[in-house]
Amino acid sequence: MFKHIAVAALALTFSSAVSGTAFADDIVAGKLTISDPLIRATAPKARVAGGFMTITNHGDQADRLIGGTASFAGKTEIHEMAMQGEVMRMRQLAEGLEIPAGGSVSLMPGGYHIMFMKLGEQLMPGETRKVTVTFEKAGEVALDMNVLSVGDLKKHMENKHMHGDHSHN
Repeated sequence: MFKHIAVAALALTFSSAVSGTAFADDIVAGKLTISDPLIRATAPKARVAGGFMTITNHGDQADRLIGGTASFAGKTEIHEMAMQGEVMRMRQLAEGLEIPAGGSVSLMPGGYHIMFMKLGEQLMPGETRKVTVTFEKAGEVALDMNVLSVGDLKKHMENKHMHGDHSHN
């Protein structure tokens, strides 16, 4: 058994080294599992940043992501980017984002995301930032979110998509 654990640990270490970034373990909150909590790094004096993750609901009732807080942002909202005619528009989801029973929702660039607004400081690649997200049923959940450069975030999302993240959006 020790041999299997050692091989698994080595594989995980190699995987993290290849990707260039080590990601935190999944966070479990009641019937929800939160994977890959990430924030896009910002330019100096940027006023907004996007937060991304996958939320899986293992329960038999839907839950709803309704908000959050972060010490680096004056305001935190749940947003969606969607096509309206031929124009991509962003809007706040005033009622939050439903996480269906037995399903997953991916928050990712160009779709659902957490919008950190009124930033008080620049978010730098390689940092880890503490964020609290709030669910209707699961309540408040504290996260450590890795900050990635735009390029690293894009690579990570492409790699995740290519290797079988079949979350529903």
